[in-house]
Amino acid sequence: MSSGIFGIGSSALQAYQQALTVTGHNIANAANEDYSRQRVELEVRNPQFLGGNYIGQGVDVADIRRIADQFVQTQLLNNTAGAGRQAVYYEYAERIDNLLADPEAGLSPALQKFFAAVEDVANDPTSTAARQVLLSEGQSLADRFAYLQRSVEDQRQLVEGQIGSTVEEINGLADGIALLNRQIAEGIGQSGGRPPSDLLDQRDAMLGRLAELVAVQTLEQDDGSVNVLIGNGQSLVVGSESTTLSAQALGGDPARMEIAVLSHNSAVRVTDLLTGGRLGGLLDVRREVLDPAQNTLGRTAVGMALAFNDIHAQGVDLDGVAGGEFFRLPAPEIFGATGNAGSGAPVLAYTDASALTTSDYRLSFTGTAWQLTRAGSSTPVATAAPGGILSADGFELDLSGISGAAAGDRYDLRPTRAAAGGLAVALTDPRSIAAALPPDVAGQGVAGDNRNALALAGLAQERVLNGGTTSISASYGEMVADIGVKTRQAKLSAEAQGRMLDASRAQRESTSGVNLDEEAANLLRYQQAYQAAAQVVAVAGTLFDTLLMAVRR
Repeated sequence: MSSGIFGIGSSALQAYQQALTVTGHNIANAANEDYSRQRVELEVRNPQFLGGNYIGQGVDVADIRRIADQFVQTQLLNNTAGAGRQAVYYEYAERIDNLLADPEAGLSPALQKFFAAVEDVANDPTSTAARQVLLSEGQSLADRFAYLQRSVEDQRQLVEGQIGSTVEEINGLADGIALLNRQIAEGIGQSGGRPPSDLLDQRDAMLGRLAELVAVQTLEQDDGSVNVLIGNGQSLVVGSESTTLSAQALGGDPARMEIAVLSHNSAVRVTDLLTGGRLGGLLDVRREVLDPAQNTLGRTAVGMALAFNDIHAQGVDLDGVAGGEFFRLPAPEIFGATGNAGSGAPVLAYTDASALTTSDYRLSFTGTAWQLTRAGSSTPVATAAPGGILSADGFELDLSGISGAAAGDRYDLRPTRAAAGGLAVALTDPRSIAAALPPDVAGQGVAGDNRNALALAGLAQERVLNGGTTSISASYGEMVADIGVKTRQAKLSAEAQGRMLDASRAQRESTSGVNLDEEAANLLRYQQAYQAAAQVVAVAGTLFDTLLMAVRR
């Protein structure tokens, strides 16, 4: 280290040159939202004891510090994840709400027209025209159920597709963070502990984009790297290594994406553990909006068909033949798990429309018995021996078709999910509509008897669902109201979370953002200091030249 006035001047030139460089770097990145301003910290060199006094030796750059607050950054990540979740949740909830609550495209108009046609048959039970209109309105009602089911299913397919693409984005960001971790650790090692500020900014920017997709927790390590956790502590990035997530059909339903962690040729399902961000919002809207909407719509269709068919079967048609099914229902969805040791599948039959729920179920074999649980619960609803009959919640399962089952075998059941999409009118001949009661019961001829038709018309207000407390139309109305409430809550939450995110961004900007006025003042201050230091060097040169000339004499 040079001593004397020349060394002092040289140290000042070097220090203020670096200060000017840092200030210019700040100004150049003033519009970069991901940039954290940097500050030069100067320190006095250790003085030299000379001639009974300590003589100053100049100045050094102690540090170029990145101005960042970890607490503010953590709050920003949390609010980013919350805003991402609420935005996508509200987006899809609003779509479903607009679809189902539409006064023209909803179910209510079709129900009204159908029961109006039933009343027309009751008013004139011998009219072939009225009977034909009833068949037509019945099919229109089935078509409306199918339209609503298909429309919700379209939104489900969008959600499933976005789940897959979001997982791919998460994997890409995880790889990028792992690479930056390695570069940062190497940079700190090469510099003797000085962190590479710009690389830290790049990593924070990636963490912010990751938080838009899924809620994350970060743990800073001694080497400067950060470990990134998702869910309830699942490692996504550890040092320079990243974990690969996969979106694949792990259950029996090939269209339902589940999130898994890939490790050693195995896939560990973590779907239910992930929260926040766009991915958390997509998973929540699927579980809290789409599944209940389709299950409730399907239960309404099943309840409608079973109740109408039950009354219709009690009557006779124009030819005195006992009434058969008016509506036909599709087979309920049953999916066997991949890897089941047994073969075959249970057969589900509806027994009581009023006892049906909107739940999905899982049928599991313990090794000695079959247990039925509702989705998301481990409490058995019912049990049965192999080959037996299991009854629960308005349906029964015939287990005799399953053979060779081993402990751990399971089936996922959706008693009502697909019902709305497959509902159809079973009759084709208008004469087959059973508007009358049998002669031996009614005590009158079939031709003018409308008693069974009146009973069918009364079904419009009869409470046949939810334990006998809800009518067909009320069931649909409750579903629309429930989704409307969720949509309203999602809107309010999205607005509130958006304000919190804006506040977090403003707080980060006040802490780490570049203030051009301040940087301009620094630029002028460092420029003047540099010029003064140059003058010191010039004076030192003049003194040295004077000394040389004196020595030559």
